[in-house]
Amino acid sequence: MGVLSKLGDLVTGGLAKEAIEAIKDYFPPDMTPQQQADMELALQKVEQRRRDSAAQAAADAEERFNQRIKALEGTASDLRTIPLLGPIVLFLRGCQRPLWGFATLWLDWCWFSAWTLTDKQQSALIVINVLVLGFLFGERTVKNLQPLIVQVFGGSRAKGAGDG
Repeated sequence: MGVLSKLGDLVTGGLAKEAIEAIKDYFPPDMTPQQQADMELALQKVEQRRRDSAAQAAADAEERFNQRIKALEGTASDLRTIPLLGPIVLFLRGCQRPLWGFATLWLDWCWFSAWTLTDKQQSALIVINVLVLGFLFGERTVKNLQPLIVQVFGGSRAKGAGDG
């Protein structure tokens, strides 16, 4: 969901648990275990309502953001109304992902099979790969692959730096 969701989790996360720990010392001594469990359940319900409210606020903010983008940038149906240029722009817009994906695949093939590149050129190709992979497969995929990328590329650089 994004930043607002994470902020909501930060604000509400663990509230019931912390409240229970804080007020355990103040439970009346004659309170039964069942009454204590009921109080804990009530606090957990309050926490869940707060989480739900924060999640709903994040979803509403994201929907308003999407609506604003549509209003400012237009949609694909807006492009269809342009006589000759509209279908061409839609076609080019649809070709973006495959075009960048195959171009990067070709660059990588050349890089690993035939090219001898400088460190700066290799760094540029790594950046291009991360950008294209992030665009095609999402930020989460790139974050999940980050340790492997650091191990493969960071390890070889560190080894090369100590050799000279």
